[in-house]
Amino acid sequence: MLEELQRRNYSEHTIRYYIRTVEDFARRFNCSPDRLGPRHIREYQAELFSKTEVVIGHGINDPSGGPAVLLHQMLRRAWSVADTPYPKRTHRLPAILSQEEVAQLIDAACPSFHRTLLMTL
Repeated sequence: MLEELQRRNYSEHTIRYYIRTVEDFARRFNCSPDRLGPRHIREYQAELFSKTEVVIGHGINDPSGGPAVLLHQMLRRAWSVADTPYPKRTHRLPAILSQEEVAQLIDAACPSFHRTLLMTL
């Protein structure tokens, strides 16, 4: 898997993450990862989502990314996102500045052009 990820020009950080998650995945089932399938990835993913707070939709933070890449790209087995659905993404409301903070921001703008832009916004 390491050689294949390097050949595909994955970043070093991604390679380390995928190798680590595949090791954890195999350790969880006490079995070689090439003997595991989509059902195991689904169980592994469900366990991780219930135990830890995982950032959804950010690729590298996906805990099933390494096992999925191993299964689909390296071992050429059928796998799709539909087989392992992801939890709903949480949407955070943007921070709203107080009137005092807005005034400080406008006062901090040096050129009058920037000040005018901030006041318009």
